[in-house]
Parts: sequence; structure tokens; C-alpha cells
Amino acid sequence: MIGTVISKNRKEIRLTSERWSHIVESHDYMAGNQDIVFETLENPDIIIGGEGEEFIAVKHYSKTSISEKNAVVIYKEQEVDGFVITAFMTSKPEKIVKKGFIWKK
Repeated sequence: MIGTVISKNRKEIRLTSERWSHIVESHDYMAGNQDIVFETLENPDIIIGGEGEEFIAVKHYSKTSISEKNAVVIYKEQEVDGFVITAFMTSKPEKIVKKGFIWKK
């Protein structure tokens, strides 16, 4: 277990070592950016409903390890807690946001 944070729905969301390894293998620039994942979950700019029952938290960062980007964290909430599915950064959040948000700052 790497850590947990509390989502906007007051659920504890966990980031496991297995998930973090998957994220970094798929998106090597995410290495060293666990703090951005946790901050995006705790304090997103918007939350979008995903394809299934997952949520997509998006937060803009004027400066990251690779440039100005939007962090995207996809996670699932269960009855008691939840977990991170994946995370990445994008410069084109409008492709994700066009799905329509369910919560906005």
C-alpha cells in the first residue's frame, strides 16, 4: 500500500503498489508524481462519471515535472472505500470533460 486519501464522496481511496507500478509502466513520466495523484483525488477541479461505475478526477497544474498539464485519476468507489485504477497527465482535458461532469469546484 502506498497511501490513501479521502474523496469528495468521503470515501477512503487507496493507491496500491501494484496499481502504481502499472501506472508508471504505462506512463513513465508519472514516476515521482504520487503527490499529484493524491492531490487530484482530494481536491479535483472536476469529477466526471466514467464508462462503468468509476469516477474520473481532473485537476489543472500550471507546473508539473513535464510542463503545464491536467492530471487525470480514474478510480472506483465501493460501499466502504475505493481504489485508484489508473492515472495520467494530458494537455487536452476537453476530450475527457466532454463526457459531462458530475461535480465541479
